[in-house]
Parts: sequence; structure tokens; C-alpha cells
Amino acid sequence: MRRRLYLMLPDIGHCEQVVAELQYQSGLNKHDIHVVARDDIPLGKLPRATLLEKTELAYGLELGVIVGGIAGLLSGILTVLFPPASLTLGIGTMAMIIFITTSTGIGFSILVSALVARDIPNHELDSFQMKIAQGEILLILDVATKQVNQFIQLIRNTHPEAQIGVVKPNILQTATQVYGE
Repeated sequence: MRRRLYLMLPDIGHCEQVVAELQYQSGLNKHDIHVVARDDIPLGKLPRATLLEKTELAYGLELGVIVGGIAGLLSGILTVLFPPASLTLGIGTMAMIIFITTSTGIGFSILVSALVARDIPNHELDSFQMKIAQGEILLILDVATKQVNQFIQLIRNTHPEAQIGVVKPNILQTATQVYGE
């Protein structure tokens, strides 16, 4: 299980320093680091947040799998229970129909939900938007649950100016607990 840490930092210099320290002291991987800043602020070598971090795309994909899977499964079951007149279906054919309708439902729902969710801003970033617009830097870290306290303590010891938030990801609901505010 992983948690997402949000750090609000005053400028790029602080952000680069925090990232360098975390990579050196705790072995944080570059793919677990995401930076959100105003478009006019150059990030240098810092990894810019992608659509997965800045939009509701991940949530949309999860929801698409669930809704599409249920809809496809139900349509497959109904097709097997009420086949066209005078058509006898064997066990293998019934299983194949259910598999195909479920797969098709998932695929179609993923496509539709991804197209919609990629244009919806991530609601977890709403509280940071004003500070980002003012020139502050949002550093997003994906860390293992067992390391959350270690990261928080390390950041607090070396960067008391950082405002730290922790998010526990959940498929249909996100609970947020904010530290240091």
C-alpha cells in the first residue's frame, strides 16, 4: 500500500533541496516524485506532474473498470438466460458470451471514462491551487505506507517551512489527513 505526501514549498530552490535530500537519505525513486508549479516557472531536472497526478484520470479509469465490468457481466448473463428463440447454448458458449460482454463493457467504459476524466482537475490539488498561482511549488511524493512517518520526520527536521499533507488512496473515496498546517 502506498500513500501520497503533498509538500507546499516556497520556491524551486527549496524543492530541489528537498528532492536531493530525500533521494540521498531515503533512496526515493525519481518516478515517485512529481512537481506542480505555474507554467512560467522552470523546473529544471525536477519531474513535472503528469495527467495521472494533475487530473482525475486514475479515478476515472478505476470507476470505468468497475462500472463497465458490472454492466458487461449483467448483459452477458441476460444474454445467456434469455437467448434468441430456438437457440440452445452450451456451457462453453455461455462462458464465452459472458467473457466477451464483460470484456467489451470494461473496454468501452474505460475509454469513455478516460476521455471524460482527463479534463477534470484532481480535487486533491484544489486546496493548493491558490498557492501554486502565487508561485509556490507543490511537491508530490508517492511513498510506502510504512515509510510515511519516516519521510514526515525527515522533512520536518530539515525543512520546517514545508507544509505536509498525507493522502490515503482508495478506489471510490479519498480520505485526507493534513499535517503541519
